[in-house]
Amino acid sequence: MTEIRRFEIAVPQADLDDLADRLARTRWTDPAPGADDNAYGVGLDEVRRLAEYWRAGYDWRKWEARLNQYPQFVTEIDGQDIHFLHVRSPEPDAFPLVLTHGWPGSVVEFLDLIGPLTDPAAHGGDPADAFHLVIPSLPGFGFGGPTTDTGWGTARIARAWAELMRRLGYERYGAHGNDGGSLVSPELGRVDSEHVAGVHVTQIFSFPSGDPAEFAGLSEEDMAALQVLQWFYENKFSFNQLHSQQPQTLAHALADSPVGLLGWNAQLFASDAEGSRPVDDDFILTNVAIYWFTRTAGSSIRFYYENAKAQGQAPSEPTTVPIGLASFNGDFRSIRRFAERDHKNITQWHTYEEHGGHYAAHLEPELMITDLRGFFRGLR
Repeated sequence: MTEIRRFEIAVPQADLDDLADRLARTRWTDPAPGADDNAYGVGLDEVRRLAEYWRAGYDWRKWEARLNQYPQFVTEIDGQDIHFLHVRSPEPDAFPLVLTHGWPGSVVEFLDLIGPLTDPAAHGGDPADAFHLVIPSLPGFGFGGPTTDTGWGTARIARAWAELMRRLGYERYGAHGNDGGSLVSPELGRVDSEHVAGVHVTQIFSFPSGDPAEFAGLSEEDMAALQVLQWFYENKFSFNQLHSQQPQTLAHALADSPVGLLGWNAQLFASDAEGSRPVDDDFILTNVAIYWFTRTAGSSIRFYYENAKAQGQAPSEPTTVPIGLASFNGDFRSIRRFAERDHKNITQWHTYEEHGGHYAAHLEPELMITDLRGFFRGLR
């Protein structure tokens, strides 16, 4: 099937009532011992605060209406329903761009980019920088519903995105990604290099191979970045290990308890080694609510399992499509030496030391818009 169907978000009131009832009847865990409630993970006080706002203050209908302002569609690709926003620019020569989120994010991550990128003239920009935007939900995430087949890791998603862009009639286009999208987007450039003009990401996941020679001559800045990476691995990497090994074991809890889902997903809305959470409560809850209402909490974390099981199938040759990085303070910091080993055509490397966060498209939309425009200006 190649049919593209219009889609509108309409969560039944019964689901909202059920959520409110579950939140009101939460069976809370005991607090962690010691003075620091977050030392053992996401603390009870923080989850209770967010859960109470979710129950009594947060307005899902407002966010549902905001999402429904934009044209949404579903199409079946490789046996899986793919949900996406497709916002065309009023500028006839706009450049197509596909934006890809990761876990525990969603298409909500990119909402603040849509107006300025599609209609720069209306936002004080140059019409020549306009984009047609395609913003898909990763398979198994959100409104496309759970995955029903194995193998939906980075490579298969990239092939699906190539088919989606072909189906929409785009012969030449760009890709941007954050988090899991920073894995999918370079792979899209690899599998569809004839049509992908360039790839822009917020992280380049290239790590040391274990050869001591790779560390010789690393700058102090790069060594500091490695230390942050080591801290993250030692203190916050448990989610990756569990997702990669036994996602279904966890899925039972996430599917049954909204507070359990909130606690688990909220751990990755903290963006740095100090555990700060610069994103606002509505952003957190809208992302979590999408997973809850679409019943995709379990299928979304299988993304890690599929990638872990596909490691032996990963391509051995570096990518050659032009790639640009926009790295933000407080996020995973890419190291250029290792990035250039895996990507042979890095044409832009921007670091923003005074502006931060893992969800830069939401936290720093103006900087992200400027960076995207600058990178793709020479690739249209």
